[in-house]
Amino acid sequence: MGAKHDLHLAIFNTFKTKTAELTGEAVRQRDILRILATRGNPADRTRTAISRQIARNGTMWKNIYSGVFRDLDEILIPRRVVEESGRLPLTRGPRALQERGIPYYRLTRKGKLISLALPGLSGRRDMLREVLSDDGAVDGSFMRVFLRMEEFAPRFTYSLLERYIKAYCEGTLKSLFPLSVDGLKATTGTDVGIQEEFILGFMNEPEAERDLVLAFLHKMAPQAPQLPPEATQEDPEHMS
Repeated sequence: MGAKHDLHLAIFNTFKTKTAELTGEAVRQRDILRILATRGNPADRTRTAISRQIARNGTMWKNIYSGVFRDLDEILIPRRVVEESGRLPLTRGPRALQERGIPYYRLTRKGKLISLALPGLSGRRDMLREVLSDDGAVDGSFMRVFLRMEEFAPRFTYSLLERYIKAYCEGTLKSLFPLSVDGLKATTGTDVGIQEEFILGFMNEPEAERDLVLAFLHKMAPQAPQLPPEATQEDPEHMS
């Protein structure tokens, strides 16, 4: 894990001895962001409702509640990733609590962008368009090019975003906005240059040679690349 940023988001944190495995805190914060990104009903976005949805494998939601409370009140809200969206009325319990109601939450623009780093997020494409359409979110022609890339190469496009967001969470990038070519360039290393070299060389090959290269890559790929409608992607992570 890299240096800590004042954001203190743990969504990329892994165990020191198991660097491919996310910590419990990372999984919980990802679940909170995923719920707020995909649940429209305010009743699904209270602290208790979030805890109930995260609870799994026999874990009691009450055992998760304190972690959810801390993530929201000490990390996500102060860092402007999440904000209170309103309050639901109560018909029972202490009078003072009935008058105040129970808070429910939503993602800020920053929170929506960070959520785009979560694999398989339902509604990812629409959220990307929403974030990039906000005033001051992007530089120049960035939005048009980036959205076009997302259409024909979604995995590549979101991998760029993931590295960008990870750099921010780890403190090597000071601000998420505005999104720019320079910002992405600073967080992608040499990978994009390697891919550009491949694309330019591939385009200059005769059609027969391109077909051979594509067949070779198809055999190497873990799975055949597909371009399904983003809205049909299912959430691969557990939600109960």
